[in-house]
Amino acid sequence: MKIKKFRKKKTAVSFWSFIIAMGAGYMLSGTDMAGISSFADISIAGAVPLPMSPAVLAGSFLHSIAGHTVGRDIVRIISMVIIIIAKMFHEPKSSPASDGLITTAGVFIAGTAVSALIGEIPYKLLFYMFYGGLAGFTAYSLSFILSGVKKHFVLDFSTVTGCAYAIVYTVMIASLCSVDIPYINIGLITGTTITLFGAYYYCHTGGVMCGALTACGAFLSSVDCGMTVVLLPAAALLTGYLNRQKNTTSAVCFIGINFALMVLTGVTRNSIYSMIDIVCASVVFLVISPSYSDRWFTTGNGSTEALPDVINARMNFIADTVHNIRMESEKISGVLNKKNSKNITTEDVVNAVCTDCPEKIHCWKNNSQNTKTGFMKLSAMAEISSENFPYEIRDCIYKDGLIKFYRKISAEKARERLNAIRCADNMEILSEQMRTIEEIISTSGKRIDMRYSAPVSKIIKNKLNKFGFVPSEVIAYYNNKNRLHAEIYFSHTNTPENFTRICDLISDELKLSLESIQPVSSGRQTRIRLFEKPKYKTDIYSSTICAENSENGDTYTVFGDGAGKEYIVLSDGMGSGKNAAVESRMVVKMFRNLIGCGVEYPSAVKIINSVMLTKSPEETFATLDVACIDLEMCSLTLIKSGASATLIRHRGNVMKVVSPTFPIGIYSKSEISVSDCDFEENDIIIMFSDGINEKEYRFIKELLLSSDDLKKIVDEICEKADVFNPTLHSDDITVIGIRIKKNHNI
Repeated sequence: MKIKKFRKKKTAVSFWSFIIAMGAGYMLSGTDMAGISSFADISIAGAVPLPMSPAVLAGSFLHSIAGHTVGRDIVRIISMVIIIIAKMFHEPKSSPASDGLITTAGVFIAGTAVSALIGEIPYKLLFYMFYGGLAGFTAYSLSFILSGVKKHFVLDFSTVTGCAYAIVYTVMIASLCSVDIPYINIGLITGTTITLFGAYYYCHTGGVMCGALTACGAFLSSVDCGMTVVLLPAAALLTGYLNRQKNTTSAVCFIGINFALMVLTGVTRNSIYSMIDIVCASVVFLVISPSYSDRWFTTGNGSTEALPDVINARMNFIADTVHNIRMESEKISGVLNKKNSKNITTEDVVNAVCTDCPEKIHCWKNNSQNTKTGFMKLSAMAEISSENFPYEIRDCIYKDGLIKFYRKISAEKARERLNAIRCADNMEILSEQMRTIEEIISTSGKRIDMRYSAPVSKIIKNKLNKFGFVPSEVIAYYNNKNRLHAEIYFSHTNTPENFTRICDLISDELKLSLESIQPVSSGRQTRIRLFEKPKYKTDIYSSTICAENSENGDTYTVFGDGAGKEYIVLSDGMGSGKNAAVESRMVVKMFRNLIGCGVEYPSAVKIINSVMLTKSPEETFATLDVACIDLEMCSLTLIKSGASATLIRHRGNVMKVVSPTFPIGIYSKSEISVSDCDFEENDIIIMFSDGINEKEYRFIKELLLSSDDLKKIVDEICEKADVFNPTLHSDDITVIGIRIKKNHNI
């Protein structure tokens, strides 16, 4: 039953993986380490997944049959059989720790059983406990490495992972050094080749570390073998300082340094054989080094890892400073508005109008209550005239003066209210803009999940300089899926005209199929982004209908950000015709430029909203509908501001995503609706402008469930729009259909 489950796995192990595992079992079977039989093949069988564990066992068993050593290797064979049986019941929940424990238990059980049969159990019990512990720990380290490679697609030599690599590397070199091949030592050739790679690409530090581990492995194999390479770390140290030279120069110098050290320490038969191994390793290095890429390797160090945290801390500090300035400015504005608001008192009216009145004493002493009531009514009136004059002071001889005075006060209050409204609106827009600046600064300092590649950056810059292109900066890095990305910056005076030529040059130099997006300009600099094709790609089809044969007020575009995300953007301007088209084009163009410059979409929408509010005194607004598809993870994010619903066909069902927001340009505070949707390969998205009536949604749902023809679905939605429109007034219609599928041209 377990075997049937493994057969049904979508990701079956390839034929070559099986052959490699069998070859490893065959080669490592019968090798020795520290005077005892090596456990390297047992550890490999314990660490690799179940389909390859039997391959290791098969290779080891074939070697035992060919060498007539089945009896001597019986513990090894039984150990691997026990490991495979245990994995058959534990494989779905496998982990590095469980692989190590299974390997330890398998060796101990097999050793104990065999020792009991031959009557040596008191003597061999402790030995097999120790032997099984070493095999299990090596299996744990190898399984830990394989799980990391499967997750991150890269060999990580930093921190704890680096320790696991060191353990496995030392054991494998020790085992390979005992492989019986005439005149050469395959273990020393392998270790010396890796040491030369470490010295050339990672300077003296990499050379010394690889050389020391190689010498350690050689000593574990035998003292004689270890003595021949005891000075290998010293040779790697000196060669590491030549990493700026050509690979041929470094290889020749490496051979020369080792030869000099051999002469100084004394020439022996073993040292001569060692020199043959070093020469062979140098030849292998020269053959392989042109194809080397740091894509598959990473070596972390504290200083480089801490730098993003330092930048993030500084950016957050600046963002907090801007936040405090915004809050203080709002407080000051509130205080000033209170000070500027002036209330008119009764004394002000008396001094302005009643000073020379002969009835003043009568009004304010004998009839004070009615007088105050009348004045209060006057101050509350929006329009003052003789007809609506308060009856409490109807006999006032300065009635015309009071009407004139209060009309003046009313006009001043109206101007104050208007100015206060304008000031509040301006303050709200300014506050929103400062809030946007906070977000941009804060997000700019976030740690990016990428791995910088100095060698590839150098290669790209040298290639461009060779062909007359002068970039001011080149940044090459690998994303979390281990795909290469490159950002090339040119100053305004050195901006090239043919960007396709640059993409072709870099693709040829790196022997990769790279793509580029439309260059983005900041005014002073222009940036080009190159990238390897992502895992998925999109099929997009659109159809439009203009209202009343006028210019279409809808605008849509499709673009990538060069970092694995594709944006499908649709905007519907207010009304229809030329003005609506101008508004929607402005929104789409600004959104594309801001995203291309690295601004995140919430901040981009806020900036666009501020521009739409302040660009003219007339009321102008437009909807924004964005489908953001991550082409690496096959994930979908819908971003809406006042846009129509979006329909998604997913796993045989149709889902409607609505936007409870207003369009861009209506209020000072922008509103966006963000929805993360379930999305898979071959799912379909339908986006449309507000020319599609909600009554047509049921028809669209039936289309999506009955057909896979994207063009047919989009065309029929457009054609049936007038049928489902209950009004005589028609609107511009834009329908976009999107399907995601695997990118087979990677």
